[in-house]
Amino acid sequence: MRDTGTGTEAAAPAHDEAAPPLLPGPGQPPGPGGTTASGTAPEPAGGGEAPGLGSFLARAAAATAVLTVLGAALGLVRDQAIARYFGASDASDAFLIAWTVPEMAATLLIEDGMALLLVPAFSLALTRRAAAEGTGAAGEPGADPVRELVAATLPRLCLLLTAGAALLMAGAPWVVSVLAPGLADPGLAVDCTRLTAVTVLTFGITGYFSAALRAHRSFLPPAGVYVAYNIGIIGMTLALHSVWGVRAAAAGVAVGSLLMILTQLPTFLRFLPLARPRPPRLGRLKRRAVRTAPLLGMTVLAPVVLFVVSRQSQVLVERFLASTLPAGAISHLNYAQKVAQMPMVLSLMICTVTFPVVARAMADGNREKARQRVERDLALAGMVVLLGTAVVLGYAPQIIEVLFQRGAFDTADTEATAQVMRVYAAGLLGHCLVGALSRPFFSSGRPTWFPAFAMGTGLLVTMGAGYALTYRFGVDGIATANALGISTTALLLLMGLGTRVVPIRARAVTLALGRLTGAALVAGAVGWAAAPLLPDAVLSLAAGCLLVPAVFFLTGLALRSPEVVSLLALIRRRFTDGR
Repeated sequence: MRDTGTGTEAAAPAHDEAAPPLLPGPGQPPGPGGTTASGTAPEPAGGGEAPGLGSFLARAAAATAVLTVLGAALGLVRDQAIARYFGASDASDAFLIAWTVPEMAATLLIEDGMALLLVPAFSLALTRRAAAEGTGAAGEPGADPVRELVAATLPRLCLLLTAGAALLMAGAPWVVSVLAPGLADPGLAVDCTRLTAVTVLTFGITGYFSAALRAHRSFLPPAGVYVAYNIGIIGMTLALHSVWGVRAAAAGVAVGSLLMILTQLPTFLRFLPLARPRPPRLGRLKRRAVRTAPLLGMTVLAPVVLFVVSRQSQVLVERFLASTLPAGAISHLNYAQKVAQMPMVLSLMICTVTFPVVARAMADGNREKARQRVERDLALAGMVVLLGTAVVLGYAPQIIEVLFQRGAFDTADTEATAQVMRVYAAGLLGHCLVGALSRPFFSSGRPTWFPAFAMGTGLLVTMGAGYALTYRFGVDGIATANALGISTTALLLLMGLGTRVVPIRARAVTLALGRLTGAALVAGAVGWAAAPLLPDAVLSLAAGCLLVPAVFFLTGLALRSPEVVSLLALIRRRFTDGR
């Protein structure tokens, strides 16, 4: 999710040939403000650049970060509630098998698939709207390209997803038997799957609204959807766990998904009023919108769906293999993955805010602007995720003990989950890069099969390594296979992006990420050695949250990482100005 504009570019220093720094230089102001009363960036006139866009993107990223952190914190509360009441047991395994449905739906319909299809489509429609303003065509009722795009795609999407949700409810027993053939009693998982099947529809509408709003540079409602989602799950679990058992959490998934829609609906209707009359003489415009809508174009849709399904299939492979292990293995993998991936989620918020920038730049044919934006995103996202990786490596047992060790979740569960989480940490950079690199591939709205090829290759690596390692190493082998597979995909995408879509300097980006990786390894090793020195988990983790970042940034300075140098220079300048 990106945006175009010289305002964005002015906020960053010139790129060094050795490695592309992403942060503002010490002498560069962010630029003037320019948001509207609704909290969105002003639209450029005639396809030009909106004033103050660079400053707006910084504020949008900050606001998105706050809501992302809040949603992640509530996600932890959700997982804590499930761990407290159901531990790592047959019941929690059954819920997690059913949760595969909303996880797949979220990736396909909210986080990747819908955004990769529709953000470029809405960006192109907005460009056409701006171009039509000079002719007066945009002022005619029904002639708005954005409104025509919605009318051509949203009703069809709702019908298709409603049918998909109904089929999933009917076929829940078969789905559970495919996902987890090793379950001793699949009945509970079937009940939970039928409850969560509604997310096929609700997540699709949520993703559609999110893509439309981000293309309009409205980021707060989309960033708040997971806050609403987790509130629904937590509320239902706390209220009904004693009556429905783990089915209460599955019902909470359905309730939370409805709250996601309600969170965005008012803003969506304000931007896109659908009740405007459409004169008959504009029928050709509607037909043109139908023909050009990416959602209805199979040549564009197919590679996006294949890429997203292949990516989410990594989780399917994990749970399939773990279902053959003792009860609780699926739960250990889930708790470890959810906590370990928090740094990845935080890092990708950068790309979420800037995806409309890249999409608009590609629509305008400005490949150089797209290159600069993508390089900055990759290095800044890499710095965030690698800092988080260092914390996970050093303090995994303390993190799990503080978050989950209570109720039915005992010391043995903590040890098993922490070990898996450290293995998962090896693949966090790969997960981050796949999320960041896939967006530019689809930003032009044209069909491209390379991301699906790269993801399919990584999935084959995951499957092969998983079958080879699971028997001997159990859940640790499954997590290792995940890290190997996703890292393979990330390497292929990095090498392929510059020659196919955006001409990024792969060597410079790799060198920048290599320096940050070195800093993360040193900081993680120091944290691992220091963590046992304080026996209390809370105090040890609190000390680690100071120690690991300090070592990370000091090592980054020693390795002359441009991102670390720029960040510390910016902090020093802001501190000096504040004084």
